[in-house]
Amino acid sequence: MKNADQLDPTALALSLERVVSLVRRLIPAQGFSPTAVSTLRTLERSGPYRLSDLAAVEGVTQPAMTQMVSHLERDGYLERRKSPDDARVVLVHLTPAGRNLVRQRRDDRAQSLAKLTGHLSADERAALAAALPALDRLTALHPNDAEITCG
Repeated sequence: MKNADQLDPTALALSLERVVSLVRRLIPAQGFSPTAVSTLRTLERSGPYRLSDLAAVEGVTQPAMTQMVSHLERDGYLERRKSPDDARVVLVHLTPAGRNLVRQRRDDRAQSLAKLTGHLSADERAALAAALPALDRLTALHPNDAEITCG
């Protein structure tokens, strides 16, 4: 077993890329782009955003975000509301239908992962469980998702 000083950042990056790819393939896109799904999850996790801030967090242009929000709003997953603090500001909110969609996709993904992890040994499942707090901490270390770039 390797010690903490032997953590290879390249190997970690490659493993995480494969995990992200797997997780994305576990459930069908159902007509949603990866950015649309990410936007819905961001709103579920962090609450309402100004459109410009949401675009920055998701790493897309404001016109692209405006178009996507319009589609998701038309489909009933998002809504725009005036800020209670400043009527000039419009915030994008997740609707109950949007929240249900995010939860259903998460539940479907969890069921698929449960089937896959059932093929792992008890030690492998224990290793995954032991890694969860470190992975959660890793994702929490970055103060602003908008600053993360993927290539």
